[in-house]
Formats: sequence, C-alpha cells, structure tokens
Amino acid sequence: MRALSALRQAQCRNELKLEEIPAPSRLAPFAVALGAEVTALPGPRPLHGPAVTPLQGTEAQELATGRFILLYDPEGSPVWDGTFRIVTYIRAELDADMGNDTMLGSVAWDWLVEALENHGAPYRNAGGTATRILSESYGTLSGRQDSIDIELRASWTPASADIRSHLEAWSDMVCTYAGLPPLPDGVAALPNRRRN
Repeated sequence: MRALSALRQAQCRNELKLEEIPAPSRLAPFAVALGAEVTALPGPRPLHGPAVTPLQGTEAQELATGRFILLYDPEGSPVWDGTFRIVTYIRAELDADMGNDTMLGSVAWDWLVEALENHGAPYRNAGGTATRILSESYGTLSGRQDSIDIELRASWTPASADIRSHLEAWSDMVCTYAGLPPLPDGVAALPNRRRN
C-alpha cells in the first residue's frame, strides 16, 4: 500500500522515538498506529518543557508523548470526506508561565496548522480539542510540585495517499510540544550537554 510505504520513508526528528503500536480496530477496516516520545537527558532546559526538577544521573526525562493513527476505509467516509483519516494525540508537561497562558489552546492548534503548512501536507476537515490539565498533589504526595499538561487531540483528512509529509509534520509538532525549537531543513540539533 502506497500510504504505508510513505510512512516508512518519513524522516522524523532524531529526538523522537517512534514505534508501531496496536491500532484501533473499530474505527476503520484498516489502520496503523505509531507511538512517540521525546526524551532528554539532564542538561540545558528546552524552551518551555516540563517544569519538574532536573533528574540526577543519566536517566532520560520524558518531555512529550503522542500517537499518530492512520485510518483507511476503501469505501470512503462522508464524515472524513475521503478514504484516509489521521487521528493524533499529543501530551506534554509545560512550565507554569506557558501552562497558565489563556491563549494556550489556540497556540496548540496553531502549532498543528503551522506544522502541516511548513511540511506542505495538504489536508481538509481538520478538527480537534486542546485541553489544559492542572495536577495538584495532596496527602502523602503533597511534596510533588503542581504540574500543568497540555493535550491536543486532533484529526484531519489528508488530500492524498502521500502520508509522509503528514507524519513528518506531526513529528515536528511533538518536538514543539516538548519545548524543542523547530529546525530548518539540513540542520541538526546539538545534543544536550551537562554543565559542571
């Protein structure tokens, strides 16, 4: 299938760990799902990533997670307006300043639209929700810092079976949620280095 071949050819950012996960079976006759996480070793902080204290030692710190699901129905769907549908989920912990911003939901949606446009990934019928989650700890967990997470659940119909640019756009978006700056074509991120 052309779409699966396009997914395999996608060039995702090195900071993104991507692996196939079980796909939902009730949403479409055919589906493939990918899980992703962005982790970082202790060192310089990302732009707006997790507000937790740096980890000791060499243990990696999770900055963002996500799922990318490609659905295919050869008979098409009037709701999708096509035969393919991409369904995504991204979650990341944010620092307090960004997490408390009242514009966070619209910024999260703008990151999706900009990533698709920057990768030349034509789409239609996009929709989604951005949710801000405040976690406060009590009792025996009262020593934990409060945290604010952002979740984006979105779906859209790709304009063709060339799904590669959609996965590449989504991988950039997961990295953006993790607080990593966007990189121009041909530029690689420098590895995090520990400061003594």
